[in-house]
Amino acid sequence: MTDRQLRLNLFIYPGGHHEAAWRHPDSAPDRVLDIGFYQDLARTAEAAKLDAVFLADGPSLADNIRYASRFRLEPFTWLSAIAAATERIGLIGTASTTYLEPYNAARLFASLDHLSRGRAGWNIVTTGAPDAAHNFGLDEHPVHAERYDRAREFVDVVTDLWDSWEDDALVADPDSGVFADADHIHRIDHVGRHFRVRGPLNTPRTPQGRPVYVQAGSSEDGRSFAATYAEAIFTAHQTIESAQEFYADIKRRAVGLGRDPGQLLVLPGISPFIGSTEAEATALQEEFNALTQPAYSIDLLRRLLGVDLTGHDLDGPFPRDLIALRGDRVDSSRSRLVVDIVEREAPTIRQLLHRLAGARGHWTVAGTPEQVADRITEWFTQGAADGFNVMPPWLPGGLDTFIEHVLPILRARGLFREDYTGTTLREHYGLARPDSSWTTAGSAGSTTRERHPA
Repeated sequence: MTDRQLRLNLFIYPGGHHEAAWRHPDSAPDRVLDIGFYQDLARTAEAAKLDAVFLADGPSLADNIRYASRFRLEPFTWLSAIAAATERIGLIGTASTTYLEPYNAARLFASLDHLSRGRAGWNIVTTGAPDAAHNFGLDEHPVHAERYDRAREFVDVVTDLWDSWEDDALVADPDSGVFADADHIHRIDHVGRHFRVRGPLNTPRTPQGRPVYVQAGSSEDGRSFAATYAEAIFTAHQTIESAQEFYADIKRRAVGLGRDPGQLLVLPGISPFIGSTEAEATALQEEFNALTQPAYSIDLLRRLLGVDLTGHDLDGPFPRDLIALRGDRVDSSRSRLVVDIVEREAPTIRQLLHRLAGARGHWTVAGTPEQVADRITEWFTQGAADGFNVMPPWLPGGLDTFIEHVLPILRARGLFREDYTGTTLREHYGLARPDSSWTTAGSAGSTTRERHPA
């Protein structure tokens, strides 16, 4: 086994990542609201020694729910139930810096980290759905740059709250009768542009020191944010060249900020269709694509590109001249990814719809287990990825096939663990446990505070 190991997460979407997965006879749409279904998936992933399960979230209902299983389950309830059914696998949930308060977020993730014995990770998002604003008393969604400005301050506040208890503050000494050393519990007294938070947190410092910071977003603001704060980055790329550019840029930015680039993992999404032959895998992918609803796919394009293709010939060339990215779409990495596909491949409208149907712009691969393992190995060894978010096209079969047929090949190549060597998500990822921003100096009650990067 080589020193450098793949990091593999199971990214769970209700029913699977292909937009028509819920219609396929091998899917289980009757179980998408059954916590036992998700506990079974997590136990399967844990038995395979995957690093984490990940649940995406958003605070509004997708306006295309008519054709796809794109509802949202609240992640902390969901992950708490997963934590109770598993022992080692990491637990990554999404929380929005735009539509949540720092104190609440700090408490929720600290509680999850304690109750799971150090397995929590926070997927930090600024929320891209404009409809969310109307669920929180706002007339309009904050613009891209404003959301990222708030996000930076939000993460700083959460970090300070997680550090507000020093590691030795919880004493629990029955002989002395001292439960906690109050001198090692600190107010943060934050006053900023977006937040005023006194602190301290009402929860002790967690097993990981801080839950793992995860970020998703490849825009310029997203890259800057990730290089500053993230310890794992979820990203979408269609080509190894695009992934290599992103990987090198993020690592370079991290170094420029004084960070160890090995403490920042780049994890693209991969959605594999696997067959005993390449033709069989391609036929399986086409079987799913045949179940798509064009009205759903056209609506997805409208939201990504601002172009309504209703009434166009689906088998005609995609009209590139209609695309003019405006507003937040200019800064959207996913919108840019779709434009790149159009410019690089000149697809028909239907071909583009099918490309996006598999995983909403993430990398979709169809091939034999050996071919899928080869592609993963290439990206991992050629400076494009530290691992992947595995996005099964359908569940549970897409996960079972990957675990049964692809993982053994990666293990035989020495690229993925045979067993866990740690108990926390940080240990699975090879990330250091961060020091507190408070360091004790001198006698009790005398402290100096030092800033440490995430």
